Amino acid sequence: MKVVIMAGGKGTRISSLFHDIPKPMIKIGDRPVLEHEVECLREQGFDDIIITVSHLGNIIKDYFGDGSGVSPATGKPFGVKIEYFDEDVPLGNAGALFKMRNKFSEDFLLLNADAVFDVDFNRFVSFHKKHGGSVTIFTHPNSHPYDSGLIISDDNHNVVSWLTKEDCRPEYYENRVNAGLHVISPEILDTCGINPLHIGTVGPDGKTYKVDLDRDLLKPLAGTGHMFCYDSPEYVKDMGTPERFETVKKDFLSGIVNARNLSNPQKAIFLDRDGTINKYVGFLRDINDFELIPGVAKAIKEINNSGYLAIVVTNQPVIARGEVTVSQLSEIHKKMATELGKEGAFLDAVYYCPHHPDKGYEREIPELKINCDCRKPKPGMLFQAANDFNIDLSQSWMIGDSVSDTKAGNAAGCHSILISQNGENELIKHLLEANIL
Repeated sequence: MKVVIMAGGKGTRISSLFHDIPKPMIKIGDRPVLEHEVECLREQGFDDIIITVSHLGNIIKDYFGDGSGVSPATGKPFGVKIEYFDEDVPLGNAGALFKMRNKFSEDFLLLNADAVFDVDFNRFVSFHKKHGGSVTIFTHPNSHPYDSGLIISDDNHNVVSWLTKEDCRPEYYENRVNAGLHVISPEILDTCGINPLHIGTVGPDGKTYKVDLDRDLLKPLAGTGHMFCYDSPEYVKDMGTPERFETVKKDFLSGIVNARNLSNPQKAIFLDRDGTINKYVGFLRDINDFELIPGVAKAIKEINNSGYLAIVVTNQPVIARGEVTVSQLSEIHKKMATELGKEGAFLDAVYYCPHHPDKGYEREIPELKINCDCRKPKPGMLFQAANDFNIDLSQSWMIGDSVSDTKAGNAAGCHSILISQNGENELIKHLLEANIL
């Protein structure tokens, strides 16, 4: 599979630190960011690469050549084949794809060079092939969803809506952001309605006609059934500002970036919901009764920065009892994501058990009134998360305000912590006491 790496941006926001080299050539450790990306791809069998260049592109070309040489930094072979596409005039961040259309006979990876990442690309591509879409975008939660574009999907990961920063958004939303990594079928370049002959030409208004990947090519696919999102907790972060560069450099040198690749065993903090994250009010049925416990967002933000995944596992018998619909529960969880996001925190996943073994409720749903394997104190939700994210349960923790939480954690092979219900700052206190943070 070919890989296209877009490396033509000027990096104006970070130019105060690095004004004489293209942004992908900024070093982290002993080598440029772009070299780390090439290594990540090569090690997974992706060795046929096209790099788009413009601003100071000769520096990239001189360093990597055609990929057959050795790294000036490490003295080791690059071990890849590299071609270049030079943007003599600005084409936008997708215009080059149309100019290179004849190079694509099958699906290809399209990556941004201005991000630091370490991703299991084979897993990503397998997801794309399984779902059979024209495009699969790599999505993840981030620490600032309130000023990011959002991806809205259905339960099958089909993208139903693409909200840019300027678009009106709902009051509550899932923290799901496009990370800038894509698998693309070349056929969409033929069917999107964009005329390749116009790209790079000057129109009557005196402006050069460019193609924006998100707005012109991908966003119009939302709701068509041809674009899917691949949710992953793996490390992908933009390094476009001095502050973000310092953050990703620290994460890289500490080993967090590589550790989050899902080919490596993960560590997780499993969290109960009611009484642990939000104030316990009995069976939560009304979204207006959902309120974060003070200090919880700060604690989850610390988990996000620690290298552990933050995953909620919660019993929700109100579904089986017919007191809350799946759609209403989804809205409650969107409120949780929104409120946490406002404070720079996020959850990597949420699992819930909709079952309840006891019968006799007026509006109960018979097929959900079962003795299941996922309702805590049984460990089914933890096992499912471990399968989904390659989690080493022996290196993970279960934290909740009920004995059923600790029993579930113990049954899964995790360390467990029982905290006080609705306890302000309880979560971060116990995380610190256990030397997790």
